[in-house]
Amino acid sequence: MSDFARRRPRKVCNFCLERIVNVDHKEVARLRRYISERGKILPRRVTGTCALHQRRLTVALKRARHMALLPFSSDQH
Repeated sequence: MSDFARRRPRKVCNFCLERIVNVDHKEVARLRRYISERGKILPRRVTGTCALHQRRLTVALKRARHMALLPFSSDQH
């Protein structure tokens, strides 16, 4: 099997598709998709976000955590 046949289709940034420039820290439902079950921020290779939106997403997630809109970690240990 060739390398081309084994590759997965490239993930696309949802923020670019919806033409969202700034990631709002108050949109908790959207931000929850980018946090793991343990409360960690998911990397670009998992979510498919572009570098620009990943940086803005990280800042928005941290702001939402600081304002207690999102938890810092999960309650499960």
